[in-house]
Amino acid sequence: MNKFRFLGWPVYEESKSVFADILRMVKGLPQEYKFDLGNQVTRAALSIILNIAEGSGKDSDKDMNRFFNISMGSIYETLAAIDVLKDNKLITQGQFDDIHRKLESVANQLGGFKKKLKKS
Repeated sequence: MNKFRFLGWPVYEESKSVFADILRMVKGLPQEYKFDLGNQVTRAALSIILNIAEGSGKDSDKDMNRFFNISMGSIYETLAAIDVLKDNKLITQGQFDDIHRKLESVANQLGGFKKKLKKS
């Protein structure tokens, strides 16, 4: 078994891509929003990645599934944060759409993992 198997997973790579997009987006926020809103959305996006990695190292499917559930929650949190940023015209509709599309892909991949874990 590959000790760090998450490194080869497309869902992990795509989660890192979302995080990079979030970092670029936060850099463009007005200074007064970077700390509160920027920090929150950055932490939520990082949580997606970290819970995928941590879950991959668990011995049981139940434990792995728990971390994938936490990662899914972080996807929802990230999407809600960028929706608020969009509604307040702090990011563009295009930025929102791009990140939304990537988050949906990550969520679909995690959903696939979760279904596979339930069958085993």
